[in-house]
This record gives sequence, structure tokens and C-alpha cells, in this order.
Amino acid sequence: MQLTDKQIELIQATIPTLQQHGVELTRYFYNRMLSNHPELKETFNLGNQRNDAQPQALAKAILAYAQNITKLQNLGDAVSQIAHRHVSLDIQPEQYPIVGTNLLHSISEVLNVPMDSELIAAWTAAYQQLADILIKTEANLYQQQEKNYGGWNGWKKFKIVDKQPESSEITSFYLQPADNTPLPTYQPGQYISVRVMVPQLGIKQPRQYSLSDSNHPDYFRISIKKEAADQQHEAGYVSNTLHQHYHIGDEIEATHPTGTFLLHHTDKSIVLISAGVGITPMIAILNTLAANKNQQHISFIHACRNSDVLAMHQHIIGLQQSMHNLHSYLACENPGTELMADKKGRLELSELDNSLLPSDADYYLCGPKAFMHSQYQALRKLHIPQNQIFMELFGTGGFSQHAA
Repeated sequence: MQLTDKQIELIQATIPTLQQHGVELTRYFYNRMLSNHPELKETFNLGNQRNDAQPQALAKAILAYAQNITKLQNLGDAVSQIAHRHVSLDIQPEQYPIVGTNLLHSISEVLNVPMDSELIAAWTAAYQQLADILIKTEANLYQQQEKNYGGWNGWKKFKIVDKQPESSEITSFYLQPADNTPLPTYQPGQYISVRVMVPQLGIKQPRQYSLSDSNHPDYFRISIKKEAADQQHEAGYVSNTLHQHYHIGDEIEATHPTGTFLLHHTDKSIVLISAGVGITPMIAILNTLAANKNQQHISFIHACRNSDVLAMHQHIIGLQQSMHNLHSYLACENPGTELMADKKGRLELSELDNSLLPSDADYYLCGPKAFMHSQYQALRKLHIPQNQIFMELFGTGGFSQHAA
């Protein structure tokens, strides 16, 4: 759907209002939609509703869309990432009108604008334009998944065949198809969605987890951090349910691997920088490089809070025995007496030797938002070009979260 010049002007005129009241609008929207369509509670992450992450992410996305309404090509990478997340959650075209109706009514009700106004008509056209783009992109992804050997669409039952603790917080779950069908291959760095019944909610909830190993013909591995409650956040619904209530032999639902956090050049030097559970896609990348016997320089740089929460460290040390091109660096805020960390304290890339940070390497970042931001800024100060930096942020997706 092509917007008229007048509609574009009206959309752009709402930018100051979105900047000031966007989160208020999106909070209202989610409450309205989930009240009118409670069945969608099994599609949306209620944890991110509870901690306000989803309304904030949507507010930023709507603002970015309005700001780029005449140059949607600027949002190409973000549109692709959102489409991958939607496909991972089995979002279908018939759900778009539900979202659109509730969003338009929310704009009308929060901004006190009549539904028959020119502004609502403009946003109706703008929403349909974006929906058409996403539906088409997602249809192509669904089609590709079905074509893959072992591929499928939607939710599929998997059996937990092993469960291994990796640290005091992280546990690996090994998943095999309950119907014993073959598994598709995936790119290291991609993720799957899993869906389980959460007892305290009485409904199913989905979450997206990176695959934490290279391709294996008979299982997927995901490594999940148990999100404990703290002063700012309540305990994670799905991660705690999986850690406490799901065991070997139990079944969960999962979707086909997807995602855009991929190796871009397998023949270039590679630097993997992670913190906390952000190590999981990096392990998948590293294990794939090891399996393929890639010979380029690899730096594996990780940050952790303490030795108890550090996952998969011995695995990396073991790989170094056979991979002479692998160079590791660990920064640990409280390593204790047994852990041999390269630095006691927070990771500061400016302190690292150039041999760990080649100027011509591709850089991959994964971890909490604040960590990602600080490492990205540090790399830019070290004159690493933006087009050599690739990032994966765990949590809600949005147009504004992708700096590279």
C-alpha cells in the first residue's frame, strides 16, 4: 500500500508525540489487545510485559518506523530480524489485523483522536504497509523452512534426552524430535523458540534460545540461564519452569531454527566477544569452526561475574589444545582462588593486545544491552569499522536495537 504525501506528513507530525508518550501508548495497546484476545497470551512473552521491556521495544520500533517512513530501506536489517522472530513464534497473517485493530484504537484512545480522523486513516495505511512487508518476508521464510531436509513450520514436540548443568545458573537441554524425524541443519548463531506450560500462569509461554552447539544429526542443544529474581526483576517464568520442572524424558514444543546472527565470512579472522549467557551462540560458532577445521585467527573473549556462573570454560580450554589458531581471554569480576582469569575485573577492550583484536577481523558481540553498547563503543574507538561488527541482543526485538 502506497501512502499519500498527506498521510506521510501526518505520520511525521506524530513523531514528537511518540517520543514523549510512546511507551504509554504501547502499554495501553498490549493491555487492550491481550484483554480482548487472551489467546494471544500464549504467543506474547508475558515476562517482557511484566518488566515493561516489550512496550518499550515496541514504542521504539513505532518511532523508528515513523522517522523512516519515507526511507524504509533504512529498516531492512531490522525488518528481517523481526520477521525471523515472528516466524520463530509461528506468527500467522491472520494475526496482523488483530494487532492492527488494537493498535489503531489505542492511538485513537490514548491520543484522544477520533477513529474517523485523517490521522487514524494515515496510520491505518502505514500499518498495512508494514504488515504487508512482514507478511511477505515471513512467507518466504516459512517456505524455505518447509523445503529444508527435516524442516517444518510451527510448533513440533521434542523430548528432553539429556540435561547437563554448565554453571550455577546455566543448564544445557538436549532435545530430540518426539516423532524421531530427522533434524534440519542450521547456521551457528541461530535460535529456536521453545514453549512450555508455566504452572503459575496456567498457560503456555514461548521463549527464544540460541542453539549452543554445532550441527548434530540427532539433537539440538540449548543452554538456558535460570533468571532469578532481583531488586529490579521477578524470576523468569520459562527459565525457572524448565530448570525446576522439566527433566529427561519430558516433552516440550519447539520451532525450526532461524535468526540472522550468522558468520558473514568464514575465511576472515574472527573475534567473539560475550558476557554471561551470551556465550551460548559463541560456543555454537566456535564448535562449528572447530568441526570444520577452519584455520583463520579466532579470538574468544568472555566476561563473567564470578567463577560460579562461568559456563563452558573447560570446553574452551580443551579446544585450545587442538586449535592452535584459537586465542582466549577471560575477564572475571570475582574469579576466586581457583579460576585462572586473564583479568580480575570488568572487560576493557582497550587493555587488550592487538593480537587479540586484529583490525581486519569480523567482530561478533552477544550479551546484556549495556555490555553490548560499551563493547561496541570500545571497538569503534579502536577504529574497527561499523560494517565489521555484528551483534545479537537477547530479549525483545525492535528497529532501534541494531547498530550494525
